[in-house]
Amino acid sequence: MGALREQFWRLPLAELREAEWEALCDGCGRCCLHKIENEHTGEIEDTNVACRLLDTQTAQCTDYANRKAKVPDCLRLTLKIVDDVTWLPATCAYRLRAADQPLPSWHYLLSGDREAVIAAGASVAGRVVREDEAGPLEHHIVEWGERDD
Repeated sequence: MGALREQFWRLPLAELREAEWEALCDGCGRCCLHKIENEHTGEIEDTNVACRLLDTQTAQCTDYANRKAKVPDCLRLTLKIVDDVTWLPATCAYRLRAADQPLPSWHYLLSGDREAVIAAGASVAGRVVREDEAGPLEHHIVEWGERDD
């Protein structure tokens, strides 16, 4: 995966190595939830319905390496599109760093604790349903709220 430079998360996104880019993710799981576009406003609404590959208890992808092959519409966040993905949560490390903002204090790169994202209420772990159990997405619209610290 390659060596991670000390405090790499402070660098501009364009300067990150592939391993550093991957390590920047806080593991909240919000990008792995189905979204609905409101037909009246065009706004994207969040749901609590998880992609079939997301472990609903840990908010981790169960087959990250092969996710695009198994779920073709899975988003692969890249530097080219990070500014265009407006539905990323305000706490998303990629969104924050693209705007030259610091990571939240609970981010594991700062706290040293991978579970801090859950304790901070930023993770979907234990708060979502599997897509094969959900039924109509319209019944699962949620507002997650935002906490940055």
